[in-house]
Amino acid sequence: MCSVKGRYLTCYWARAPAYQARLGATGSFCRGQAWIMKVVNLKQAILQAWKERWSDYQWAINIKKNCPKGASWDYLNLAEALLEQAMIGPSPNPLILSYLKYAISSQMVSYSSVLTAISKFDDFSRELCIKSLLEIMDMFSNRLSCHGKAEECIGLCRAMLCTMVWLLQGCAWYCERLQESGALPVLENSLRACLGRMTNLLHSTKNRALVHIARLEEQASWTNVEQAMLKLSENLNAVTNQTLKEDLEECVSLVKSIPQMLSLQSDPPVHTLFPSVHAFIMLEGTMNLTGETQPLVEQLMMIKRMQRIPAPLFVLEIWKACFTGLIESPEGNEELKWTAFTFLKIPQVLLRLKKYPQGEKTQDFMEDMNVAFEYLLNLTPLLDKADQRCNCDCLSLLLQECNKLGLLSEANTASLTAKRSEDREHAPRLRTAENANIQPNPGLILRAEPTVTNILKTVDADHSKSPEGLLGVLGHMLSGKSLDLLLAAAAATGKLKSFAQNGYTASGSAYIFKPNKYMNRVSRRLISAVLFQTYGSEVILSDPSPSSETPFFETWLQTCMPEEGKTLNPDHPCFRPESGKVESLVALLNSSSEMKLVQMKWHEICLSTPAAILEVLNAWENGVLSVEAVQKITDNIKGKVCSMAICAVAWLVAHVRMLGLDEREKPQTMIRQLMTPMSGENTLQFYHERVVIMSSILEHMCADVFQQTGLSLRPAVEGQEPIPYRDLLPARQPIRQSLQTQFREVLEKGWVDSHAFHLFENLLHMGGVFWFTNNLVKELLKETRKEWASRVVELLYSIFCLDTQQITLTLLGHILPRLLTDPAHWHSLADPPGRALAKLSVWCALSSCSSHHKGQASARQRKRQREDIEDYTSLFPLDDTQPSKLMRLLSSNEDETVMLSSPGDRSMSSSLSASQLHTVNMRDPLNRVLITWCYHLTAGPHTQFVQSFIEECVECSEQGSRGSILQFMPFTMISELVKLQALAKPKTVLSITDLSLPLGRRMAAKAIASL
Repeated sequence: MCSVKGRYLTCYWARAPAYQARLGATGSFCRGQAWIMKVVNLKQAILQAWKERWSDYQWAINIKKNCPKGASWDYLNLAEALLEQAMIGPSPNPLILSYLKYAISSQMVSYSSVLTAISKFDDFSRELCIKSLLEIMDMFSNRLSCHGKAEECIGLCRAMLCTMVWLLQGCAWYCERLQESGALPVLENSLRACLGRMTNLLHSTKNRALVHIARLEEQASWTNVEQAMLKLSENLNAVTNQTLKEDLEECVSLVKSIPQMLSLQSDPPVHTLFPSVHAFIMLEGTMNLTGETQPLVEQLMMIKRMQRIPAPLFVLEIWKACFTGLIESPEGNEELKWTAFTFLKIPQVLLRLKKYPQGEKTQDFMEDMNVAFEYLLNLTPLLDKADQRCNCDCLSLLLQECNKLGLLSEANTASLTAKRSEDREHAPRLRTAENANIQPNPGLILRAEPTVTNILKTVDADHSKSPEGLLGVLGHMLSGKSLDLLLAAAAATGKLKSFAQNGYTASGSAYIFKPNKYMNRVSRRLISAVLFQTYGSEVILSDPSPSSETPFFETWLQTCMPEEGKTLNPDHPCFRPESGKVESLVALLNSSSEMKLVQMKWHEICLSTPAAILEVLNAWENGVLSVEAVQKITDNIKGKVCSMAICAVAWLVAHVRMLGLDEREKPQTMIRQLMTPMSGENTLQFYHERVVIMSSILEHMCADVFQQTGLSLRPAVEGQEPIPYRDLLPARQPIRQSLQTQFREVLEKGWVDSHAFHLFENLLHMGGVFWFTNNLVKELLKETRKEWASRVVELLYSIFCLDTQQITLTLLGHILPRLLTDPAHWHSLADPPGRALAKLSVWCALSSCSSHHKGQASARQRKRQREDIEDYTSLFPLDDTQPSKLMRLLSSNEDETVMLSSPGDRSMSSSLSASQLHTVNMRDPLNRVLITWCYHLTAGPHTQFVQSFIEECVECSEQGSRGSILQFMPFTMISELVKLQALAKPKTVLSITDLSLPLGRRMAAKAIASL
């Protein structure tokens, strides 16, 4: 006994420095000595109890009497001391083991301390000792939990990881002995016992989650797991019992699945239609042809992940939308744009999707493409209608393009082409005598793409010595519809900006519009204005440079040119030039002789024309000028220089917007006069071509102004197509009624077409972001059937892509908080519309965060003025945590008192979140709104909506990451969410917690260990 006692004293005295270090650098040596004496007294008590053969309850009573009050048995390593004493001999000491069992049952020691003590026993040759240890584990292995502090819960995670390593090592040891000694029943029984405990431990999702946290907490310990698994796998062949071997393999696979437990998604939906993909492609093809390819790819992948769409069905929806766009697009430029989008841009998008990192791919992308085209071949009416519209075999051309890019194999391309050719034989006659000589647009677009590249090369070359080649190319551009084809091809391939700017420069040096250099500049600017209206300002405007001065024409376009979504001020300084210049211009305009502009510079004409028009308009309204005199002045303007007419109408449009309904007659009459071509012959070269371009520009500029009063811009002309997507809103109908009517039509149809997107764009501009979003959310909350609510979510998500950033700010910052805080609206948040709204909110927030953090706002969203956007810093005031306060929170040992207060007793600034630890920019409007929104989730009794929102966040998380939304959620909210039965799941806790942070791992361990 003395030798045993001396052994323990030596053991603990040798370990004294390590325990003394735990006291901290400021701890005194006296405290260390006192702790050592407590350990010595504990050992003496154990030895005395064994010597006097105390019963388990007598031992517990006496040890509590002898040890000071408040002593932590885990701190004194009671479980380890008992096990070491019990395992001295070849067989375990049953009396001391009874003391340990009593300590476990009476909760004198924690489960983590017992598991840690068990994992330190490494002599697997002592069969009886191993058996006793496994029996001790059986006492609590089915009810592992911890309700203490976060540090104690992390201790349980570490202990479970050590126990799993110990069991794996035991299984590997027994397999190795089997290989050496043969299939001995004793070894197999011991192996089966270890395997049974490990299987019982790992079959619980809660236990695997705790081990997952421990793996992140201590990466080195997981290396021991991998080494033990490797050793076990090497010796598996020694197990002759096939059932036992299969159980071992299943257990190893369970261990291997722990690092990927958050990557395992639920089964994808069973439906085959995904309106959000279809509508998003329709939106991009209709309104964003010039957009960059990568943001489009990112957004498509976001939709695919959020809805867990299988790859073949995902590609099928893309092609269905493209063919639908081809069929319904208006003739002319819109048809060319859709053709370029389908045959040039979408194949490039799919090529990037093929290269997009998607983790572990279950199937080759080329095979997914092949399956998608097989599905598409079954939609014969759709393909036949597209062929009839385009006057060619559209699918065959697409198959050839995909094959060139490596998206389809040669064999699959040939097979699909043959099937489509066979189907076309049974289709109605597509080529008639009237369209037999018409060249199909797809073929023209595919040939135009390399032409754009050649033109750019020609323009970039030195053509000062031999301009014939450049003149030939540029002359070809202006013949027929070649320019429209080239512009559409350049827009779809991302070369339009370079093409427009280089072509603008080259045309100036080549003097296309000979012989008048002045007329050449005017014509070039007319073409630039067309590009500005058709493809947006980003195409024309040069990149900002601090060293270079912005050209006057670009400045005028930005400040004076009416554009969709832009409101101009008629009193802007750009419309107020020097009075002397205005007087001379008015005199020229009112002169009966031929107007000559040689006395004035180009920029002076542009700046003086609006002021001259104001003088003429005032004179007409005051009776100084007659209608005939005004007509003569407008004829002078448009008869000589078409660009002057554009400057005049630009100001008139801004002026009319500021007038009442009864004051608009004369300004609108002047606009009509300027738009009407002059009667008779005009001797100016290329005058007719310039007038056509001018009329198109003016019609686009004035359409919105005339639509507000329900008046037509010009009388209908037989054979002349109206401007596409204009006059969409019914005259004199409230815009809310128009919104409701259009949305109901879209809902009945099941998808959003190009016409509807343009109408929604107009309503968004006219009503504002809040009005638009609020009324569409009301439409969603009307749906009481689950399947219809789900359809509304997909359609609204695609409609909200018109301006995702601002709509998300409005939805999360204004609309949802009002619904959650106003008791009058709580009934509307019940399922199914409540869950549908939660899903819509998560989708919008994820998309906004993804595009916002990557700076991928589309040109369509960037150009809209933010007149209704408020100051989010003052609207959502936050007491931003100072660095010193943050460090005190992180270093506090009593973090529970700070971090786990109830939501009613804390402010937003006192609730630490992962975003603060990641130093996220709290001044950013989107981040600020998300912080406030996460606080609102716990501000009321609407638990059903909160549950739905969190569940959608978990379902949409990307391969187990937290994503970008829940990083703004306070850590305190985790312990509150697990009180909801539906959210009290280990995977949910892991998904909503930032496990990359030590504090996040502790909060997750605390929440899961208490389940």
